[in-house]
Amino acid sequence: MRWASQQIDDTQALLPLRGLIRSVRTPEFAGVTFHEVACRSALNKVPAGSQMPFSWTINPTRGCLHRCTYCFARRTHEYLDLDAGVDFDTQIVVKTNIVQVLRAELARPSWGREHVALGTNSDPYMRAEGRYRLMPGIIEALAAAETPFSILTKGPLLRRDLPLISRVAPAAQVGVSLAFIDPALQQSVEPGTPPPAARLGLIRAIGEAGLRCHVLAMPILPWLTDSDEHLEALFTAVAEAGADWISAGPLHLRPGAREWFLGWLAREHPHLVGRYRRLYGRSAYVSADYRRWLSDRVRTLRRRLGFRPPPDTGREDRWQRAPLRRAGGSEGAGSYDPERADPALTDSARAAPSDEPVPPTQPALF
Repeated sequence: MRWASQQIDDTQALLPLRGLIRSVRTPEFAGVTFHEVACRSALNKVPAGSQMPFSWTINPTRGCLHRCTYCFARRTHEYLDLDAGVDFDTQIVVKTNIVQVLRAELARPSWGREHVALGTNSDPYMRAEGRYRLMPGIIEALAAAETPFSILTKGPLLRRDLPLISRVAPAAQVGVSLAFIDPALQQSVEPGTPPPAARLGLIRAIGEAGLRCHVLAMPILPWLTDSDEHLEALFTAVAEAGADWISAGPLHLRPGAREWFLGWLAREHPHLVGRYRRLYGRSAYVSADYRRWLSDRVRTLRRRLGFRPPPDTGREDRWQRAPLRRAGGSEGAGSYDPERADPALTDSARAAPSDEPVPPTQPALF
């Protein structure tokens, strides 16, 4: 296949996956196994009541090479009898026939041309896309079927397809995920991702291609990246790179991601473990007070730096969703008092909460 120039080991199928064709290992991706499968469907229906602003998703792969410690999708690997930690990072399922299946699904008379999101459970432009080249066919199929779509990625490989997107789908919504401006911290938290400078370059390239660029600055990590200094540096860099809009929200800790992230925190910043446990309690979400506190600072920075909200909506954060609230209780771990939590916070950080819509609670821009 596409690994012809590489030395590969594909002598056996290593997992009992439905539709498995072969399992591939290559020196270019040390420690990683790609499980090539023939999928039976390409379009995934978003469950009713999910509060997401789209109805369908496409995931060319399962698992992700980015190794983000906070990734909410980690638990989905358990459905394959794999673990949410190392296996999610190294056992990658690739739907090699997804373009052909997608074309057939889009050709059905029942297809309603609803919005389709790419980049929800795995990054469509992680490094393996350079070998499999699934995205050009997906983009062409969606455009030919007059189906609106959006892409969210951390991968500069998207540059390869910008001319195609500009030509066949100039109204496509293109987003870049960038929440860290400090390269050392970024590589510690998400060690398989491109550095901030590479993603800032991608933002510039998207604008130069004539496309609008929306940046998702999530997750913001309490006591690590929520300082005035970090947010100012991040938002300024994104503005200077030419992004049209930026959304930001705090870390969420769903099962699977929670264990993996807190393990990283205990190794790298053990003094913060107690603070995180108090802030989150047993919830996946920070308290509503913290979200409002962070949201006010984000709104102030956006206005000062001149970001322009998307033109197709009257709401500033069209792509964000709020956490589901449980009856009889809050979704967070109680009231957030920044002064008590961290005496070093500045007066500006203690500003009164705003009425801005709640920031996102998962890394899905579209």
